[in-house]
Amino acid sequence: MKLSTRKILLFRAALVLVFYIANASDTISTNKALLDSETLVSNDKKFIFGFFSPENSTNRYVGIMFNIQSPTVVWVANRDKPLQDSSGRVTVSEDGNLVILNAQKKRVWSSNISTAVRNSTAQLLDTGNLVLKDNSTGRVLWESFRDPSDSFLQYMKIGVDKSTNTTNLLKSWKSPLDPSAGSFSAGIQPETVPQIYIWKNGRLPHWRSGPWNKQIFIGIPDMTTFYLNGFDLVNDNKGTAYLSFLYANQAEITYFTLNSTGFLHQKYLDPRKNDWEVTWEGQVSECDFYGKCGPFGSCDPRSSPICSCLEGFKPKSEEEWRKGNWTNGCIRKTALENERNNSNLEQGKQDWFLKLQSMKVPDLAIWVPFADEDCHKGCLRNSSCIAYSYYIGIGCMHWEGILLDIQKFSTGGADLFLRLAYTELDQKRDIKVAIGIIVPVGSIVLAIFGYFSCKYLAKHRGRKKKSELLLRESMPNFYKESMVTDDINQAKFEELFVYNFDILASATDNFNLSSKLGQGGFGPVYKGKLPEGQEIAVKRLSQSSGQGLEEFMNEVVVISKLQHRNLVRLLGCCTERGEKMLVYEYMPKRSLDAYLFGSNPEEKEFLDWSKRVIIIEGIGRGLLYLHRDSRLRIIHRDLKASNILLDEQLNPKISDFGMARIFPGSQDQANTERVVGTYGYMAPEYAMEGRFSEKSDVYSFGVLLLEIISGRRNSSFHQDDSALSLLAYAWKCWNENNIVELVDPKIIDMQFEREILRCAHVGLLCVQEYAEDRPNVSVVLSMLTSEISDLPSPKQPAFTTRPSCSEKESSKTQGSVNTVSITIMEGR
Repeated sequence: MKLSTRKILLFRAALVLVFYIANASDTISTNKALLDSETLVSNDKKFIFGFFSPENSTNRYVGIMFNIQSPTVVWVANRDKPLQDSSGRVTVSEDGNLVILNAQKKRVWSSNISTAVRNSTAQLLDTGNLVLKDNSTGRVLWESFRDPSDSFLQYMKIGVDKSTNTTNLLKSWKSPLDPSAGSFSAGIQPETVPQIYIWKNGRLPHWRSGPWNKQIFIGIPDMTTFYLNGFDLVNDNKGTAYLSFLYANQAEITYFTLNSTGFLHQKYLDPRKNDWEVTWEGQVSECDFYGKCGPFGSCDPRSSPICSCLEGFKPKSEEEWRKGNWTNGCIRKTALENERNNSNLEQGKQDWFLKLQSMKVPDLAIWVPFADEDCHKGCLRNSSCIAYSYYIGIGCMHWEGILLDIQKFSTGGADLFLRLAYTELDQKRDIKVAIGIIVPVGSIVLAIFGYFSCKYLAKHRGRKKKSELLLRESMPNFYKESMVTDDINQAKFEELFVYNFDILASATDNFNLSSKLGQGGFGPVYKGKLPEGQEIAVKRLSQSSGQGLEEFMNEVVVISKLQHRNLVRLLGCCTERGEKMLVYEYMPKRSLDAYLFGSNPEEKEFLDWSKRVIIIEGIGRGLLYLHRDSRLRIIHRDLKASNILLDEQLNPKISDFGMARIFPGSQDQANTERVVGTYGYMAPEYAMEGRFSEKSDVYSFGVLLLEIISGRRNSSFHQDDSALSLLAYAWKCWNENNIVELVDPKIIDMQFEREILRCAHVGLLCVQEYAEDRPNVSVVLSMLTSEISDLPSPKQPAFTTRPSCSEKESSKTQGSVNTVSITIMEGR
């Protein structure tokens, strides 16, 4: 190649490099304008700032976007004044303002700072915030976060600041293709009990979150301190209140957006699909729209019709109510005693309060400085108070005037105490007496009718009836005796779908080996496909197995009514032809242990740290539901990697409830003579003494946490001369201040190192030898998300000394035949 040709090529390469560097800059100054064809790029490459046109439009706008394959706009400067061509530019004017100029160099948009500054620079930060700074003092003159569009990003503050007399609201687009200001806005109402509102056409409420309890908004039933973590609401009770959020896992790209129809969504960028996934939305039913049932009306999306009057109230207009127009709401049937001005008060006949559970409390709450026990008395003494509620983190709330925007939840919410007249209590007593007479008589009539109905229907329910009878005959006495009193067994077996044996045989190709997914102590598990196309997993109790009957019944009883996104769903069962089979939803990604410990290096590589965080979070949420949020507390007793199944998006689901035990509300631990579980995951007090509690599952979760971090099975150290178990190795690394040595080398990343080490720290806290030293699940989740910032030092875990050879042999003889089956050790 000739020298001159080389010089030309080098010159061209240099020009390309200079152009790239200029294009990749994150600043605009007086001497440096941004043209329509150029963009600013944040230092971490997550955000870009530049010109764009909505689909099917030639209008040009300037905005901030997520820097992905199809850029997603999160802020628009000239949303109401679009440019008509591509000759616009963005620059810093002589007075220091950031401005957008059209082809005639006229201002289309300006940052409008109040005082002129001679030397300022605009910079796009890694947070997605575009800031205008005074170069002389470093003072921020203006920032895009102070004037949001329709998107709520991490570090952004939404609310009201009385000191600066400014209000930050999200403002929807007019339509998905028109970024001009739409009809909806969202923000914080700066009251003593602050809430998030969405307003329509100014200040007409469209949706609200319910009060903030310093951790969650209690009117969002699926919001927990872990599921929607990182929120912070500052309220000085003097007119200043603002909300911000920050996720512990900064690798996740997530934000909230208010769309043009007034719906608030949380979106998460799925890195595999490079596309947005809606992970939460504010309005999921008609009941979520503000004041759907009018004053004193309650909305329940599970009822038909969805609106009903609160007890002691009747529709204001019966005709409108029958037509489904509930906006006028309800009125009292009987005036309160203090309103009637009669002698009942002198006779001690006072108003009383009806307890309504799991409610979205009404709007317009008045916070009063009363303790829990005084909240009721204070409301009763105040003749204007018509309802009250006490919630930890908020305190005492009273309501006066009307009760508006009430909803009945299946779980969550708060207890609302509704004030009713004394005569309403008399009527309830009369109704109870009437019921006491009617029910026995009605029961006899129904029993006679039921007898003849059952004889008639028996001909048409032969196969299913036989299957149900076989199921009941196989029940251990423990379940037969508890059918009447045990709340979880109120979910009768008739409500569980009973599959035909031939259907399941056909679905699994006659239980062909090619359909087999795995083998456990219970028996084999097969993949199947029902005639309608639904994929299932069939768990079949081995007929030759001496174990599994009680576990089978236990799983049917426990899991049949559990509903949570992180628990595997039981679809039904089959007991024909001496079989005992459970039918589950199919999990296409199999179990967690296949990815953590599998021999396929590509699968192990697939679980980077961001995916492991999602899995840790999901397992924790599922465990929290079992321990605290389900109707009865459930101790799993066999939490391990092979019992964590993964769906298509790698979301974890806890499975295998054969060993689970139910705790009544007042019980926090129990003893058993039959110790069941898997060696290495069992807490010492359970393995040695048969004592189990929530802390037993926490111990197992801690082992699982250390396995996920290290990528090594707990039992993989058994042949290692230096350590007995993963716990011993983790403890050794901790004492040597070298916990990094524990971490799977494939996920080591300086960006996440602090987060990974924090998880390891929490794991060691979970596996401490004594149950009382371990945190409960809710505390564990708060530790993982840094809601609890200062972690205590862990104490030595159990099983950190090497056993003798005889002990080893003993553990082998009592252990499972493979690494994923259930170990059963009978207590002495």
